[in-house]
Amino acid sequence: MVTTHNLGFPRIGRNRELKFALEKYWKGELSEQALLDTANTLRMQHWQDQSQLDWIPAGDFSLYDHVLDTSFMLGNVPERVAALAGGELDSYFRVARGRSPADKSACGCVHAGEMTKWFDTNYHYIVPEFDKNTKFSLKASRLLEQIQQAKQVNHSVKPIILGPVTYLWLGKSKDGTDKLQLLDDLLSVYAQLLHELKNAGIEWVQIDEPILVTELTEAWKHALRKAYYQLQAAPVNLLLATYFGQLQDNLQLACELPVNGLHLDSVAAKNEVATVIDWLPSHKILSLGVINGRNIWKTDLTATLDWLEPIHARLTDRLWLAPSCSLLHVPVDLNNERKLPRDIYSWLAFAVQKLQEVTVLAKALNQGRDCVSEILQENNAAIASRQQSERVHQITVTARVRDITDAMGTRQSLYHQRAMVQRKKFQLPLFPTTTIGSFPQTQNIRQVRRDFRAGKLSEHEYRQSMQKEIELCVREQEALGLDVLVHGEPERNDMVEYFGEQLAGYAFTEYGWVQSYGSRCVKPPIIYGDVAHLQPITTEWIRYAQSLTNKPMKGMLTGPVTMLNWSFVRDDQPRADTCMQLALAIRDEVLALEHAGIAIIQIDEAALREGLPLRKSQWDTYLDWAIRAFRITANGVKDDTQIHTHMCYSEFNDIMTAIARMDADVITIETSRSNMELLDAFDQFQYPNEIGPGVYDIHSPNIPSVDSIIELMKKAAQRIPAERLWVNPDCGLKTRNWEEVRPALRNMIAASRYLSSHLSTTQVS
Repeated sequence: MVTTHNLGFPRIGRNRELKFALEKYWKGELSEQALLDTANTLRMQHWQDQSQLDWIPAGDFSLYDHVLDTSFMLGNVPERVAALAGGELDSYFRVARGRSPADKSACGCVHAGEMTKWFDTNYHYIVPEFDKNTKFSLKASRLLEQIQQAKQVNHSVKPIILGPVTYLWLGKSKDGTDKLQLLDDLLSVYAQLLHELKNAGIEWVQIDEPILVTELTEAWKHALRKAYYQLQAAPVNLLLATYFGQLQDNLQLACELPVNGLHLDSVAAKNEVATVIDWLPSHKILSLGVINGRNIWKTDLTATLDWLEPIHARLTDRLWLAPSCSLLHVPVDLNNERKLPRDIYSWLAFAVQKLQEVTVLAKALNQGRDCVSEILQENNAAIASRQQSERVHQITVTARVRDITDAMGTRQSLYHQRAMVQRKKFQLPLFPTTTIGSFPQTQNIRQVRRDFRAGKLSEHEYRQSMQKEIELCVREQEALGLDVLVHGEPERNDMVEYFGEQLAGYAFTEYGWVQSYGSRCVKPPIIYGDVAHLQPITTEWIRYAQSLTNKPMKGMLTGPVTMLNWSFVRDDQPRADTCMQLALAIRDEVLALEHAGIAIIQIDEAALREGLPLRKSQWDTYLDWAIRAFRITANGVKDDTQIHTHMCYSEFNDIMTAIARMDADVITIETSRSNMELLDAFDQFQYPNEIGPGVYDIHSPNIPSVDSIIELMKKAAQRIPAERLWVNPDCGLKTRNWEEVRPALRNMIAASRYLSSHLSTTQVS
């Protein structure tokens, strides 16, 4: 018999219950117990949603981030936090966001942990911190509580834990200590944990080592062997889980590690399944991730069964079925959607539906296809409907992509020539200040948008309200003294969804929320067909904002690679082709802004880094088409139009040469949480254009001091000429409130003015 299980379920709830509870708790409007009660209720609901599986997961739920949960379970809490008063939850949120509800001071209490992307997804994790004094100690009470709670729903509970080697690999050494020197101490704690799980009545443990799909040095491969040869004495069965890619040169290693089972992402690594079956010892189970856990398209169940039936005949009881990875990366339940076109609705599957697909496949394998024949017929009809739909393909879009030339991606003049023209035009001071684009999305702004969508406001009333918000934002920026202004984006619900709503080829959900980090949720739009620009999108709002001020106003757009990587993308053509369609669509908007008299245009590529393949050997292919797409978008403008781009919360040091190839006049980039570590790349690489290293961590409520910003900018000026440095936050300000934003920007501007006035005497040294 085939066994079914899941690698993880979305945490946020169908209606983002976790998000709202967290934000009330942080404001002091909800007690700790009430927050934990919400978490308990959500977990029980999620286990009920998974009750048809043979094994349900525990330990996949988190109040903020599962990697941070692992750090606390292992007793790896930064000293700056561990020394402070308060309970465990206070410490937890201080690492996550720099403050707990117990910290009343407006300046906050502690530096938040660094945050970066989870492999090649849009999920952010809190980076574990290590140094020579790091010691681990087991604190598993929260996991054990979740297991006991899960057993109330189903006695077959499979805890999910992050593997020890991946945990070390994900972290950062703060003092140069070799992380692998910590492995022995860490393994002793993992051994203790596995014994605790056995005592809790656990039979199987899923232990995630996704680094097996990356390129590993011999040292890290040795660490994996060492870890699992030591842990094989554990009194529980270990299911080693890999996902997000192919094993390639790690395939033999994964098959040989002394565990009881291996999970393979057979969506990403389907061509490796036959080899794994041949090489996997006969006493081990093989779990195949046959349902895509990262996209929302229905699985072709008949084609999947055609492929699975010979595998099942060979493996019999050794075959387990699951989604390819945790379902954290997809929305909860398609049944909540009421406004999607019915044909597009029929093409989709969210987390609940994906688990139903798993159980249908298992039932067909265990009992024969006849017992699920009606479901298979419905599925076949949906697959055929999508393949044959006239919505999907537009001949004019295909032809336009075919006609792209290299000249379309090349500026008229080189950067140093453009820079002289732009400096003469804008007359900006040394260390000019700007923001990344968005300003606080107040309750009033959100209510106006809701009322307009519900038909309670006329279009005229809506536009008047948005213009009022734009004027407020412009006046605030003028009062603060920013050099380059933005309109604040009150009309935008999301930086990707807003643009997608006005392009051909996109569909949108009402409740398709996915966790990005903590309480931050995004609702990725769905690219189902060819993408095209229909009419100007932003020019009216930006032109109005520019009419209110003599200072330069920056037009704000989302770049093609970010539009791609932050959407659910069609899987019937290469992603590169879809990206080129997006590039042409956003190019049309860039040229419309320039025609409207907007001379500074920012094209955000926040998601450029996360689209990188997990293996460096494949990077060049991705970067070639991604950078080309950006250049096609940006480079149709005149020399005196200044192009900015923005990137955030990823590791960029190893792709700086590619970023330079984008040839943006100004790049703004996150550096505040990592204390300017990003700028280490400039010791080896002379970045040729202008750069704004983010000095204000907008993901924390803490307000940066003038001195802290000055120190960060001094570090930047040691590597980059002062005349090419900008001062800005590290991301947009939509999630913050004005009471935080005003003093933070005031301090940022004061630091800029100090640096500008003292440069000639101190040389920023």
